[in-house]
Amino acid sequence: MSVDPIGEVIAAMADLRSGGSRHNGIGIFGDVCLRATEKVKLRVADGGFADAGFVEHLDVVLARIFLQVPTDADAGRPVDHAWRPLVERRGRHDLLPIQFTLAGANAHLARDLPIALVRTCRERGVSPHAAGVRDDFEQVGGALTGVVRPIRKSYLDGHTVASGRPLSPLADLVSNFSLDKARDAAWVTALTLWEIRDVAFLERSFERTLGRNVGLVSRQLLVSFTDPLATTQPLSEDALFGR
Repeated sequence: MSVDPIGEVIAAMADLRSGGSRHNGIGIFGDVCLRATEKVKLRVADGGFADAGFVEHLDVVLARIFLQVPTDADAGRPVDHAWRPLVERRGRHDLLPIQFTLAGANAHLARDLPIALVRTCRERGVSPHAAGVRDDFEQVGGALTGVVRPIRKSYLDGHTVASGRPLSPLADLVSNFSLDKARDAAWVTALTLWEIRDVAFLERSFERTLGRNVGLVSRQLLVSFTDPLATTQPLSEDALFGR
């Protein structure tokens, strides 16, 4: 690894942010990923992890998995099923930034994070069962949820205040998606991947199924909703009585 590996992936994310991708769904999540990676870098510098070297390695592997998505998408290459809904719908104007944010967080937490952990453990010769690994893993995932959570809260608070009525279907969907459950599931997924790591066909099959399942959730998060109360004008008397 280089002298500042996290700094390198942060620079790569900043490049993504300054390019055209910033204005589509990938760029929107890229901003979130950038902020989460910056938080991890600060925490590493402050000694906030059990094994700073392990976390630095994990965070770089995780960031590179995400950075491969826009690279492949821009080149017209297929991306993993977990990321396909966001890539396919990245230019849709009928979807809100909060939807891209949650779909990206879902793919990154539920699919990328456990894969990154297993790769890191293999490369460093460490078991995920070793002391401190789970705590560090959860803190890395927590950096992302810590960025996304206030964004979601701001959307829901703003929606409720502005509407003064029960949540719309989209807001209901946003409120029911659990970042913490996604992160907890990622740990179980990582342990499963670790146990089957030496059976190549089984590992490939599990990762393929994982990507499809995660992609299904992201596809639901990227459904376009129309709020009829926000778009429908009250009927006039003439229209109501057919005059």
